[in-house]
Amino acid sequence: MVLNISRLERSCPHMKTDIQIAQEAVLDPILDVARRMGVPQEAVIPYGRTKAKVIAGMLPEKKTPAKVILVTAISPTPAGEGKTTTSVGLADALHRMGKNVCLALREPSLGPVFGIKGGAAGGGYAQVVPMEDINLHFTGDLHAIGAANNLLAAMLDNHIHHGNALGIDPRRITWKRCVDMNDRQLRFLVDGLGGKVNGTPREDGFDITVASEVMAIFCLASSLSDLKQRLARIVVGYTYGGQPVTAGQLHAEGAMTALLKDAFEPNLVQTLEHTPAFVHGGPFANIAHGCNSVAATRCAMKVADYVVTEAGFGADLGAEKFLDIKCRMAGIAPSAVVVVATVRALKHHGGCPKEEYGTPSVEYLAAGSANLRRHVENMQKKFGLPVCVAINAFPTDSAEEHAYLREVCADMGVPCALSEVFAKGGEGGLELAENVLGILEQRPIRFAYPDGMDVDEKLLAVCRDIYGAKDVVYSAAAKKQLAEIKACGFGRLPVCIAKTQYSFSEDASLLGAPEGFTMTVNKVRLSAGAGFVVAEMGSIMTMPGLPKKPAAEAIDVDENGVISGLF
Repeated sequence: MVLNISRLERSCPHMKTDIQIAQEAVLDPILDVARRMGVPQEAVIPYGRTKAKVIAGMLPEKKTPAKVILVTAISPTPAGEGKTTTSVGLADALHRMGKNVCLALREPSLGPVFGIKGGAAGGGYAQVVPMEDINLHFTGDLHAIGAANNLLAAMLDNHIHHGNALGIDPRRITWKRCVDMNDRQLRFLVDGLGGKVNGTPREDGFDITVASEVMAIFCLASSLSDLKQRLARIVVGYTYGGQPVTAGQLHAEGAMTALLKDAFEPNLVQTLEHTPAFVHGGPFANIAHGCNSVAATRCAMKVADYVVTEAGFGADLGAEKFLDIKCRMAGIAPSAVVVVATVRALKHHGGCPKEEYGTPSVEYLAAGSANLRRHVENMQKKFGLPVCVAINAFPTDSAEEHAYLREVCADMGVPCALSEVFAKGGEGGLELAENVLGILEQRPIRFAYPDGMDVDEKLLAVCRDIYGAKDVVYSAAAKKQLAEIKACGFGRLPVCIAKTQYSFSEDASLLGAPEGFTMTVNKVRLSAGAGFVVAEMGSIMTMPGLPKKPAAEAIDVDENGVISGLF
C-alpha cells in the first residue's frame, strides 16, 4: 500500500490527528442515518449504535438511476495522493449543496493498517466514522472471507487425506490459504509434516485475504445465489490427468456461502458530516481488482441520486479494473471521473528529492505532470468518460504551482479544482463538487478491450493502450499456465493485471509517463469464480510484508480503551 506523509505535515503544526478528530465527533445513531436515506427499518441490522448491515434485497428500486462518480488518482508516490479523503470530502460537499448523495468505499485491511498506512478511512476533516472500528475488525467481513477461503483449503487437503477420490495431484494445487495481515513468513511453506495422521506433505503458502479469489467473488457477486454459484466454480487445482478440480466437486460452496451470508450484506456508516457511506469489500488494486462490492454500490444507487465511489491506487490499475471488470460485469457506468493529484506527488514524478517536496518548483512539477496527463487522457480518450482533476492541497504548495496545474488541465480541456477537504471537510470540496456537477454525463463506456478477444490479446491491449508499453513477454511458466487456462475453456475471460502501483510499467523506478518499455508476465492464475484471469508482472507479491518500522509500533490503547496511533 501507499505510504502517506505524516498528517501533521499536511496541516498547521497544531492540527489534531485523524483519530483525535474522529474520536471527538458526535455521530448520529445509524438508524437515523438509514431513515434519512429512506431505508426501511426492517432492512437495518445494527452493529451497535453507529454501524449496521443493510439487507440489500429489501431496498426498493429507484425510478431514476443514480449518477456514479468515480474517484481515482495519479500513480501513487511516497508523497501521498488522498483518494479516500477526496472521495469523502466530495460527498460531504455535495451533501452541503443539498444533494442526495451516498458514498461507496472499500474496507481497510489489517495488514496495511498495521503496516504502512496506519489507517484507511480518509483523513483530517474528511473521514468515515467510527474510524477505529472501520480500520480494525469493523463488522467482521474480512474474517468471514478468510474463514470461507480456509474452509475450502481444509476440505481440499481433507479430501486428499481420505483417499483422494478425485485424483487431485498434490503437486498441482493452486488454492492458497489466506490471512488478513502482512506476513512475508507465510508466502512459501511446506505443511502436512509429521506423519500420515497430519496430512499429505506438500508445498503451500498464504495470500493476504484482500488478494484472495473469495474476496473478488464477494465483491463481484450480484446476489447470494450468484455468490454460491461463483464459489462453486473456483478451480483449486488439477488432477493427475490435467483436468481442473472445482470447489463444487468438493461440495464446499454451500458451507462457504453460509460463512459469508451475513458478511455479504453491505455495511452502513457515516462521514464526520453525517453523509451516509456504504463501506464493503476490500481488494487491493495492485494485486486484485481494487473496487468495493457490487452489492454496496447498487445499494447506494438505490438510495441516492449521486454515488461517490473509489478505485484503488492509480487510474491505470484501479480505474481500469473498475471499468473493464466491475462495470462490465455489473452493468454500472460512471457519469464522471475525478483524478486526484498533489503538487508534491507530481514533483516526485518529475524527479524531485523527498527533502525538496515543500520547496516550490514549477520545473519539477512540469516534468511530473506527464503522469497526470496520461491518466486523464486514458479516462477521457480511451474510455470516453468526462473527467475533472482535484488538486489535493498541501500547505507547502505555492500559488504558482497551483496555477501551473490549472493551465495543464485547461490544455487537456478538463476542469480543475483545488480540494481542501482534509483541513475544511465538505466546505473545502465545494469547488470540486461544482466541477463534478458540471461534467456529469451519461455515456457508454469504451472498454480497453472487447469480450471476444483472447486473454493474451486483452493483456496486450491494456499494457499497450493504457500503460504505454511496447510489448509483453511471458516467462516459460506463464506460457504454460496460459496455454492450460485456454485449454480448459477460460481463454476469453477479462484480465486482472497485478503489478507495481508506483509506475505505469512493472518497474517502480520508471516514474512520470514512460513509453516503449516491455512488460514481463511471470505467472498467470485462473480466478474462474471471480470471472477473470490474473497476470502477475514484475516482482509483485500477493502477500505483502511489514516495513522496517510498521505503523503498529505507534498504535496503542490506554486503560480506558481509547486507541491512539491510527493517525
